[in-house]
Amino acid sequence: QVQVVEYGGGLVQAGGSLTLSCVVSGGSFSSYAMGWYRQATGKEREFVAAVNWNGRSTYYADSVKGRFTISRDNAKDTTTLQMDGLKPEDTAVYYCNADTQPGLNSGSWGPGTQVTVSS
Repeated sequence: QVQVVEYGGGLVQAGGSLTLSCVVSGGSFSSYAMGWYRQATGKEREFVAAVNWNGRSTYYADSVKGRFTISRDNAKDTTTLQMDGLKPEDTAVYYCNADTQPGLNSGSWGPGTQVTVSS
């Protein structure tokens, strides 16, 4: 059974940076596309970023393009979301996702980690 766990959420001021990490166990990490989604209070979960199985293709929501960077290390079964230039509207619970293809909004999910950006 695949298990997904996120690390690294917290509170940061607007303009600051945070790094989220995600570790996958119980499966073949290098076979998964990895992604990050987020859900703000009262809103639906939305796509943030994804990376394909070998790290050569990345995908971003328009709202984070140029500020967030997704990467992966298949040797460590880890994917990372570097978030720079954070804005209050980035406040949400962030979920890591492992799936067969990027951006499908399906597959295996972590429990989520809270990111709060203060103005």
